[in-house]
Amino acid sequence: MSATALAPADLGADARIPLRGHLRHTGALIRRNLLWIRQDPESMFDAVLFPVVFTLLFVYVFGGSIGQSLGGGQDAYVQYVVPGLMAMMGMNMAQGVGTGFNQDFNTGVMDRFRSLPIGRGSVLFAKIAVELMRMLFATVVLMIVGILVGFDISNWAGLLASVGLSAVFGSALMWVFLTLGVMMKNAQSVQAMGFLVLMPLQFGSSIFAPTQSMPGWLQNFTDYNPLSSLADAARGLMVGGPAAHDVWVTLAWSAAITAVMAPVAIHKFRTKA
Repeated sequence: MSATALAPADLGADARIPLRGHLRHTGALIRRNLLWIRQDPESMFDAVLFPVVFTLLFVYVFGGSIGQSLGGGQDAYVQYVVPGLMAMMGMNMAQGVGTGFNQDFNTGVMDRFRSLPIGRGSVLFAKIAVELMRMLFATVVLMIVGILVGFDISNWAGLLASVGLSAVFGSALMWVFLTLGVMMKNAQSVQAMGFLVLMPLQFGSSIFAPTQSMPGWLQNFTDYNPLSSLADAARGLMVGGPAAHDVWVTLAWSAAITAVMAPVAIHKFRTKA
């Protein structure tokens, strides 16, 4: 029988699974994904190398010039860019979940999952949970490198709050890339689409540089860019300064993205032929 013919039965079976069953299935799939990472440690290279490369690149290539515009030198730029890079980690990890999800479809793994009597949403929640673990690992690497280049952690509670906020926003973006992973034909298409989405959001924000010197039309874009709100909230929490407005804006973006994209991702996964 085709996957399309099985879809109505799948939906009925999924609805009959109790919450405890969904949690058990999610836990088993999380364990499966973690065991896969242990068998393929190269899948952690992006979580290790992204924070190292981006931190060293921007601190030592742009730190002096941008730091002067901040009223200091390279040290001032370190305090500015490290919280911004934390905001970027969620986006990079979100793109990875879409690529991996698409590869699982193309290798037949997801067909096997969908033939089992398990909650269909459990497969997606397990993917997100493991990617959040990878994102937290990447954040630890980022903070280690940041401290080595001179970042001063003066507010540990603010640091933990920033990590939590980045995880919330990153998990929201993962629903977008899970949807792309289901809809696109191959992993290369997911990567290309992710590149087209992520690059304008990353560089058209306050992650790497203040927005005051940008053209007016670009400043208007950065004002509504959720990455700017996340980066500014992380700076306010970690370094000091106003943060409440940006925190609420980031949470609002996260809730809106999740509310729209989570049902779409689950529906596309259930009904994919």
